[in-house]
Amino acid sequence: MKKKIVSKIIISVLVSALSVSAVFAQSLSASEALALLKKTDATTAFSGTDFTANYSLVQEKPGQGKSVNTAIMYRRDDASSYTILITGPESDRGKGYVQFDQNIWFYDPADKQFVFSSSKEKLQGTNATTADFTPQHYSEKYKIKSATKEKLGNLNCVVFDLAAKVEDVNYPSVKLWVTEDDGLIRKKEDYSLSGQLLRTTAIPSYQKYTGHSVPDKMLIVDNLRGKKINNKMQYEQTQITISNVSFAKQNNTVYTKKYVEMMSSK
Repeated sequence: MKKKIVSKIIISVLVSALSVSAVFAQSLSASEALALLKKTDATTAFSGTDFTANYSLVQEKPGQGKSVNTAIMYRRDDASSYTILITGPESDRGKGYVQFDQNIWFYDPADKQFVFSSSKEKLQGTNATTADFTPQHYSEKYKIKSATKEKLGNLNCVVFDLAAKVEDVNYPSVKLWVTEDDGLIRKKEDYSLSGQLLRTTAIPSYQKYTGHSVPDKMLIVDNLRGKKINNKMQYEQTQITISNVSFAKQNNTVYTKKYVEMMSSK
């Protein structure tokens, strides 16, 4: 019971801390907006180094309780490569994802085969996708419809209203709340082509390292999947915690199918 109460408090804090109040509305010039959006893209990538971290994904389905998935991720952003090894639950242990040469592959040790995957696919059935943990390219793939200063909780942010200008995106329209001083994403809303809200992501805090910022926790709410409980609509959500961060160089074999196969048997 105590853990349940603590979890609800954490989620409440995450959401309330990111409530919006338009305290100062001021539009940025086109050049200022583009410069900040490019800075935002840069904060999501780890250039010149590898990145390793443990991920805990706690999914909550209204009326169905919670499920927990754990994984370890290796990233080499300079090569657009990553490997994700599923470490829990025990029934899924050994499954994995690997990206190289712009292709994503999923491995299931049950049939010992790799199948083609996509950045749009749900990670282990949660409300997250692999794209949520990789570098973003908003300044390249989206055009800025507007960029306005707003207060998000106690954070001074710039709100970007973005529309896709290429087909290779997961969402045709995105709204970003970016901290003005450091370019970090604090909140994101993903929309369909018709303008329907699909997902909401909150990133209230970051872990600071020399030259890098890594999300501490992320809360992803699926605005399409929910259930009415006690006359109140509740949506599926996944809380992600990132820990044991390292920027140590990894062996090249880590980013290969062979490595995923090898680790699945351990």
